[in-house]
Amino acid sequence: MPRANPAMSPFSIWLTLFLMGAYHGLNPGMGWLFAVALGLQEQNARAVWRALVPLGLGHLLSIGIVVGLLQLLSFSLPLPILRGASAVVLIGFGLYRLLRVRHPRWVGMKVNFRDLTLWSFIMASAHGAGLMLVPFLLPQGHPKPMPPMPHMHHAMPQPPPSFHPLEGWLGVGFHTLGYLIVTSALALVVYHKVGLAILRRAWLNFDYLWGWMLIAIGVLTLFW
Repeated sequence: MPRANPAMSPFSIWLTLFLMGAYHGLNPGMGWLFAVALGLQEQNARAVWRALVPLGLGHLLSIGIVVGLLQLLSFSLPLPILRGASAVVLIGFGLYRLLRVRHPRWVGMKVNFRDLTLWSFIMASAHGAGLMLVPFLLPQGHPKPMPPMPHMHHAMPQPPPSFHPLEGWLGVGFHTLGYLIVTSALALVVYHKVGLAILRRAWLNFDYLWGWMLIAIGVLTLFW
């Protein structure tokens, strides 16, 4: 008997992906702190603006690779297996983030466009940024078996129903947009108005919260 699974509306899915990107933008370790540090080092607000494009590009590449891999796997794996594997990876990576919260080390502050793009890519990948998108881009519910068609002896491989590649890339765009808006706003506000002293007065362990979010979404994925 198939499990009850009310589908999320398209608006709620896009909003969720956008808010996940915004949450990544809040995390100092995901880019805005680096942008502010570059601006302070060069004593120039243009350095903050220059950092935003490679930061967004690196984040986009990281989650884009995950979504592209998901689309490739969707042509060869049944939906239940793909959903179960996604849940296991999410829970496992969430536990990893809780047990190992150190960030990848970087060589210094003398970085060009390519270096900063690579740094952003590594940080997004280390946080499992793209993994969180997977459950929302999978089809919801269980596919119904297709009725047999006459004169067909070999079934053609089909992607899971309602899995549209364009929707996956739109999700990547919405997520990255949320990340860029919040990262840009925080970097500029902290550089021009607040200063880095705010980190001493108001600090939240985003990595710890993110680890628990990965685990929670992984568990929910099994029941969607």
